[in-house]
Amino acid sequence: MNRKLLIIDVAALGYRLLAENGKSRIADMDIKSADSIFPAVTCTVQASFRTAAVPASHGMIANGAFYRDLYRVMFWEQSSSLVAGERIWTGFRDKGGKVGILFWQQSLGEDVDIVLSPAPVHKHGGGLVMDCAARPTSLYDDLKNTIGKFPLHRYWGPLASTKSGNWIASATSRVMSDPALAPDLLLTYLPSLDYDLQRYGPNSPKSVKALAITLGQIDRMVESARKNDYEVVIFGDYAISKVSGPVVMPNLALRRTGLLDIRVIDGMDYPDLHNARAFAVADHETAHVYVSQKEDVPLVKGILEQLDGIEKVLDASDAADHPRSGDLVTVAAEGSWIAYPWWESKKCAPDYASHVDIHNKPGYDPCELFFGTLPTRVSMDTSKVAGSHGRTGPGREVAWATTIDMGSPDSILELSACVKAWLEGV
Repeated sequence: MNRKLLIIDVAALGYRLLAENGKSRIADMDIKSADSIFPAVTCTVQASFRTAAVPASHGMIANGAFYRDLYRVMFWEQSSSLVAGERIWTGFRDKGGKVGILFWQQSLGEDVDIVLSPAPVHKHGGGLVMDCAARPTSLYDDLKNTIGKFPLHRYWGPLASTKSGNWIASATSRVMSDPALAPDLLLTYLPSLDYDLQRYGPNSPKSVKALAITLGQIDRMVESARKNDYEVVIFGDYAISKVSGPVVMPNLALRRTGLLDIRVIDGMDYPDLHNARAFAVADHETAHVYVSQKEDVPLVKGILEQLDGIEKVLDASDAADHPRSGDLVTVAAEGSWIAYPWWESKKCAPDYASHVDIHNKPGYDPCELFFGTLPTRVSMDTSKVAGSHGRTGPGREVAWATTIDMGSPDSILELSACVKAWLEGV
C-alpha cells in the first residue's frame, strides 16, 4: 500500500482547553475544532469514529449499559462485536492494507492485523495479574523486553497518571518503526489528559502540566510517524468541563420513591435489578434510565426532571434509539455530573463502592481516581470530582489536526468519513 496513516485519539483533548492555554498548533499542525458525539464518552466516540455512524446504528450508547435479558449492568466490556457496522478501514484492508489498533475500547476480536489492549487476569483470591492481550501473540512480550511492562495501575485508579501515556507513546512508535510489524493504518489511544482534568478541573495547574506532558507524547509519536512515512490524524474524543454544582444521584431518588428495590446483605445495600421498576446507569454527565413497565415512564421522567442539577430528560428516540438504550436519558446541567449511588449513608454502601471495580459497579465512578481513608480503598466522596464530560454543544468542541488535506469537517462523524475516503483514495 502507498498510504500509511497514524490516528491518535487523545482523551479529553478539548478545543477550548488548547485555546485557553495559548495553543493554536499541535506537532506543527494547525488545530481545528469539531463537534463530538452525544454522549461524549470514550466508547461511544471511538465506536462512532471507527464506523462513521451514530450510536443508534453501532450500539455503543455509552461506556456501559443495562442488558435487559441478563438484568445486569455491564461496563467496559471489550468485545469488538459490541460495535455493529462496517469499519472505516474495511475497503482499505480488502485492497491489502494492514491495520493495527492499540488501546482502543472494544478492540478484542477486531478483524485487524495488530491488536494491543489491557487484559488483566482477575485472581480467584483477589488481586490482578497485569497483562495485555496482543495480536500477534508475541507483540506484548516483545514490547516488555524493550520498554517494560505496561503500567496498568497508572492507566486507571488513584495512581493513574501520564506514565501510562508514556508507555503507549513508546509502544506506538516501536510498532511504526518495525518493518516486519508496521501496519499501513495504525490507531492508538492516549489517555494522559483524562485523569487530572477529572480530579482537579481543566484549569488547575496540575491539568496544565498534564497537557504539556501529553503534547510532548504526541510530538514523540508524530516524529516517529514522519520518520516512517506516515501521515497523521489527531483528534480529541470529548472535552472536560469544570464541575462544581450539585452531584445528581438519580438512583437515590428512585429508591426514595419506591421505584428501585434494594437487597440488604450483611448491612450493605445492593440494587435488586430483577425487581426494580427503574434504574439509572450513570456515565459522567449523562445516564440511561431503564424502566421495566412502559406505563411508569412518565412517572420516572417527572421524578428525574425535579432533581437539582438535571438540565433535561430525553426520551430514547431523542437520544440514542437502540435496543441497549434506556427508556429515558438524563443530561446534567452545566457544572453538574451524575453519580450512581443509591445508599443513604456510606456505612450501607456495597463492598465494591470503596474499591477500583470498573466491571462490577453498575455505573461510572470517577471517585476511583482518589484514595480513600485507607490506602487499599478508593474515595466515595463525590465532592472531590472537579471535571466531567458527556455533554456536547458550544464550548464542548474537541480539537483535531492532520497532515492531510481533507477540507474542514466540523464533526467527529465528518472527520471519520474523510479518513475513510482518504484511505480508499477517493
